[in-house]
Amino acid sequence: MIRFILDPKDGSPFYRQIIDQIKYGISAGNLQIGEQLPTVRALAVELKVNLNTVAKAYKELEIQHILETQQGTGTFINSHDILISEKEKQKKIQDICKEFSTIAFTYGFSIDIIIKELLKLKQNAS
Repeated sequence: MIRFILDPKDGSPFYRQIIDQIKYGISAGNLQIGEQLPTVRALAVELKVNLNTVAKAYKELEIQHILETQQGTGTFINSHDILISEKEKQKKIQDICKEFSTIAFTYGFSIDIIIKELLKLKQNAS
């Protein structure tokens, strides 16, 4: 299961962020076919957003046959054939790095300190 995180400074609507996180989760192998997602209500409460926001994201993914909702049972991953282009991945990582570095530089951290900390995180993740 992935942990959903919404960023109000991202510039894209919350429902779009949910869609992207599910697609990237499937693409990265963090979500598997048949895996159950939180209910619309549970995810809306967790993310502190309107029910319609989550419902809209799930509905769009159902239309694309990425999710399948079974009445009374839940919403499940239906497809793992999510291909995210290298161009799209590159843009996403650039956006993440730009936002991250802007915040870090605002606090006066140098690029060397940032790299050092990222390498520590990588070591701890291994």
